[in-house]
Amino acid sequence: MEIFDSVLDMVGETPLVRLCQVGADLPCPVVAKVEATNPGGSSKDRPAISMIDAAERDGLLKPGGTIVEPTSGNTGVGLAIVAAQRGYKCVFVMTDKVGVEKVDLLRAYGAEVVVCPVAVAPEDPASYYSTAERLVKEIPGAFRPNQYFNPSNVQAHYDTTGPEIWRQTDGKVTHFVAGAGTGGTLSGVARYLKEQNPDIQIIAADPEGSVYSGGSGRPYLVEGVGEDFWPPNYHPDLVDRTIAVSDQDSFLTAREVTRKEGLLIGGSGGTAANAALTVAKDASPDDLVVVLLPDSGRLYLSTVFDDEWMHGFGFLRAHGPVVADVLGSRRDGVPQLLYVQPQQTVREAARIMSEHGVSQLPVAKNEMPLAAAEVMGSVSELRLMELAFETDAALDKTVEDIMSTKLRTIGSGQPVALAVEMLESCSALLVLDGGRPKAVVSSGDVLTFLSQNAHLTPGDLSG
Repeated sequence: MEIFDSVLDMVGETPLVRLCQVGADLPCPVVAKVEATNPGGSSKDRPAISMIDAAERDGLLKPGGTIVEPTSGNTGVGLAIVAAQRGYKCVFVMTDKVGVEKVDLLRAYGAEVVVCPVAVAPEDPASYYSTAERLVKEIPGAFRPNQYFNPSNVQAHYDTTGPEIWRQTDGKVTHFVAGAGTGGTLSGVARYLKEQNPDIQIIAADPEGSVYSGGSGRPYLVEGVGEDFWPPNYHPDLVDRTIAVSDQDSFLTAREVTRKEGLLIGGSGGTAANAALTVAKDASPDDLVVVLLPDSGRLYLSTVFDDEWMHGFGFLRAHGPVVADVLGSRRDGVPQLLYVQPQQTVREAARIMSEHGVSQLPVAKNEMPLAAAEVMGSVSELRLMELAFETDAALDKTVEDIMSTKLRTIGSGQPVALAVEMLESCSALLVLDGGRPKAVVSSGDVLTFLSQNAHLTPGDLSG
């Protein structure tokens, strides 16, 4: 009888499938390694077993112990499966950009989940790295697999994923594309494949903003790939090329692959698939591009596959006049986005408002291009006037001390009618485009646009 002894024996031997629709016009085949067929639904099942095996062998994890790990979700699921089989407790630390489905999934396995803000530095006590370290110290018998530093992460993919790809392609693979998060998948597969054939090209698919492609690691929306530091498990000497992929291209590619191939993939799978298609465009007919798709899109139904969420972040455009058209009609010389840093003074904020004739400013940390998660609040002309009237000393306070709540957001591709409706209860909106803050639109901007386009009907404006 073909019966596995446990769910852990089902990990690995995932299939390769040709992307025949999205890759139809390319000079060479693009085939996907579909890791969603692992029992935990992702490639992270592999290192979860390897890291716990090593911890048990080295006496770092004892019976009845607790596994603590910061994770975007998939590693947590893999570890939770191992824990269920072997009687361990689990506490997972996640950032607040992770979809609710992932949090609920981990809790379904009996794990405790702690959610931390994404827009903080790794060394910040509130970061998910720092929180995990604190929990390990506080919980008796706790063990942190530490997937970013644990060599068993890389070894798992060297021992399993790499050999599977080599065997399944009969050694004909010429390019391997995968996202780089902890570095385990990319480095482990790369080391094995290059030992078989040094000419195989290894390509890291990386979110724009991640350190791997030259960014600072500032927040982006794609989950599970990219980083804000260089972990030891990422081996740049094995990587021949890094391709930066925007959130927008990642999400739209994930939706395209899903709808054309019938293969439901997540945002990070969209990042990898987009990079693989880019690589294949310049390949020869004798080449074979293998892309690793790390998980399923089932955990992204409230984000990547939710049209309202996609519209709200400016990834999709409605029919008819949209908010981007309002911005395009504004007078020349108005910057796309004016904002103040939290450490700037109230006096400086007032000067910026006066110089540019605006009445609202977002408060955000860091430089352009901003991420939505970096917006902290807002200041208004009326609020500053009230403070200045009370005392001159208020003008020397920092903006962070007096700021109000964040402006409501609207996507650049959402209908003008929605902007009109939202502006009935507020004086300005923060426009998101491609997931990033682009501009502030006011009722005056919309009124100007409507007066310039008096021929438009309410039906036209509603998309």
